[in-house]
Amino acid sequence: MFQFTPESPFDWYEVEYLLDTCFAPGRTALSSYRLRDGIPPLAGLSLVARDEYDVLGGSIRYWPIRIGVAGHAALLLGPVAVHPTRQGEGLGALLINDSLHRARALGWSRVVLVGDEPYYKRFGFDRATAMALDYPPPTNPDRLLAQALQPGAFDGVSGMVRKWDGADLVQGRAPD
Repeated sequence: MFQFTPESPFDWYEVEYLLDTCFAPGRTALSSYRLRDGIPPLAGLSLVARDEYDVLGGSIRYWPIRIGVAGHAALLLGPVAVHPTRQGEGLGALLINDSLHRARALGWSRVVLVGDEPYYKRFGFDRATAMALDYPPPTNPDRLLAQALQPGAFDGVSGMVRKWDGADLVQGRAPD
């Protein structure tokens, strides 16, 4: 049994260690990290999963981003990490589903991620929704996926996914 709680500043180093354990050493060189530079993970959406012994089993993070010249607000999902000893238990799926539910409740309408469509399709992400989007290189465009959390959220939304440049976000709420 896992308890999901919003990631706090006290979790930072433990989550970073988990990410180092789960991903390649060069993970911070990826273009997604340029979109995250200097911006903390969104409070209320970035979650940690701890077991009954308070051991970190997984985490998920979200970051605010802008899309195109118009600057449409969106979420960047990732990374999602599950400790190798807890993989195969469905923890990643629970984190994704729970956090997407929270994102909707906080008023977000769009989510973008870079990942494998066969895995993320079951959560509602697909390449077709992201076809009008560009992502900073070096990123394989076939791995750019998106999901509209509200009907029509990607209608007329196109252009480069870029770093957040807007006002502060309160507890992860979508900007008005």
